[in-house]
Amino acid sequence: MENLVHSDLGMVHLLAALLSTVSGTMVLAMRKGTKRHKQVGYVYIASMTILNATAFMIYGLFGHFGIFHWAAVLSALTVLGGMIPVIKKRNGWIMRHYSFMYWSIIGLYAAFASETLTRVPETPFFGMVGLATGIIMLIGAFGFAKERRKWEKQFARIL
Repeated sequence: MENLVHSDLGMVHLLAALLSTVSGTMVLAMRKGTKRHKQVGYVYIASMTILNATAFMIYGLFGHFGIFHWAAVLSALTVLGGMIPVIKKRNGWIMRHYSFMYWSIIGLYAAFASETLTRVPETPFFGMVGLATGIIMLIGAFGFAKERRKWEKQFARIL
């Protein structure tokens, strides 16, 4: 386990990542707009907040603010971009909410795949990050196109 987690902070980061992945996947899979969707969604928001906050405290890889910190900035912005429409509820808010939150979880999947592939011995670190991120984002784009049509049908009366 010490090869996977190097500190208590790393453990909190890992646990938040696991909770974010599980709750985010659940939200993606469940019917949108239900009480359960909202409850699990708030678990996702809380765990992503912890995940991103701890990411800004981890400097073991490069010793300074680096590419993964920028990824955490982007992650935090997608989560924020998904929640602002929920709070303001202006015209078209539902699709903005779904779009940002969808890309938030896809980004989390890309981070998971990157983290996993970089642990394969004798592989180029940034090559694995790029490969994992590219493949997950491409799959995510196809999934987004499909899901968007479903969401638009489900909420046609309020779009």
